[in-house]
Amino acid sequence: MDPNPALTPATTVQLALAGNDLALRPADRDLPALAARLADLGVPTVVDRHRGALRAAAGCYARLRASGLPLEVAFDDHPALSFGPSPVLLPRDYQRAAVDAWLAAGGSGVVELPTGAGKTYVGVLAIAALDLRTLVVVPTIDLLEQWRRALCELLPAPPEAVGVLGGGEHRPAEITVTTYQSALIYPRELARYGLLICDEVHHLPADSFRRITQGAWARHRLGLTATAERSDGRHVDLEELLGPVVYRRSPGELTRSGSLARYREERRYVSLSTEEAERHARAVRTVREYLRTVRLPASRRAGRGVYELLVQRSAGDPRAREALLAYQEARTIAWNAAAKVEVVERILQRHRAEPVLIFCESNEMVARLARTFLIPAVTHETPHEERRWVLSALRSGAISKVVTGRVLNEGVDLPAVAVAVLLSGNSTRLEYVQRLGRILRPKEGEAVLYEVLTRNTGELGQSARRHAGLSTED
Repeated sequence: MDPNPALTPATTVQLALAGNDLALRPADRDLPALAARLADLGVPTVVDRHRGALRAAAGCYARLRASGLPLEVAFDDHPALSFGPSPVLLPRDYQRAAVDAWLAAGGSGVVELPTGAGKTYVGVLAIAALDLRTLVVVPTIDLLEQWRRALCELLPAPPEAVGVLGGGEHRPAEITVTTYQSALIYPRELARYGLLICDEVHHLPADSFRRITQGAWARHRLGLTATAERSDGRHVDLEELLGPVVYRRSPGELTRSGSLARYREERRYVSLSTEEAERHARAVRTVREYLRTVRLPASRRAGRGVYELLVQRSAGDPRAREALLAYQEARTIAWNAAAKVEVVERILQRHRAEPVLIFCESNEMVARLARTFLIPAVTHETPHEERRWVLSALRSGAISKVVTGRVLNEGVDLPAVAVAVLLSGNSTRLEYVQRLGRILRPKEGEAVLYEVLTRNTGELGQSARRHAGLSTED
């Protein structure tokens, strides 16, 4: 028996855009019956008395189309491009397979490919396959510019058909590239497109950024990332926001097939000096003494779980605050161990003639290495023009060594770099895959990633966690 008899199968529902919402008006004007039916479908609504309609988030559009409701769509939900996209490059086998898998899933879902595997071109192929007005959302200005070039050169799209929102520009077009932040600032722009592409999609589940998918009605959605995994576990939300992972390839798989550079990993171990070891031991002792006073679930007795607990408790517990500062000090001592500078010197001598990228977790170590070896540094504090010059010089060969923090983890194309030094890092697989990807662009010869770890510190556990489930054989 129909639980909402007033909403008969013959009752059509007009569906229109209302700003960043959808307005639904049943032909029989029975809003309560329609609201009940939509609630059964998991689509929350509010009454718009001015329109005599119900309003739902634009992001519910695909669910409504698949619901079986007799909809009369009062807007163009298939806005075609004015030009005929015809990608200029022959796709690699896995790129073609990724797009085919995505199309087979209805044009919604996430593609996981290692950094260096050409995820941007997968997006280009997806746009060409659907021939729809498209919004591309990226996390950084570097990626914004990279996508703009790719769309103009590889789709290829006329320059006037590729717009930009972000980086000081406000010029939407048939295909618009925007940053996550700008997409939130200009929400009305979300309602112009039939395809939504989110690059580095692991950013999307954040409380603020997920509003992008809620404000976009686009039926077709593509997420691109090296790995969707997040340390907070929110990657599971991506299936609801964009769709499931429809295609995945690991660095090892693409290396064996010749699609990415062959690489090897080498670990170097250093010890703390006597003074560093004493400071480290005091800091660890402070943390352990505090943890003995609290009940900590087994799942939180190491690494991130301890840190999150201390952060949560530090606001109202002075002893937790003291333990948090000690925890941070212990990590910093391990990250910045003086012996690591000597290891870096030997690596730089070994690769004197090759481009080398050095990753650090703290800006203090970035600055120390830049001063010691007279090499350029790039951090989040580096002015944009200076950063652009450094990266351009590294690509062209004008300079061959750069030290950086997290800022170059993603969104930077450095095809010439074949040597990376991971001097310190967090425990997430995501960061490790991103940094490894900096050296995997196809090239002659073998790439190498050095991982420098401090003995008898938490760095060993962090390394084990970021390598969990990941190897050159995967």
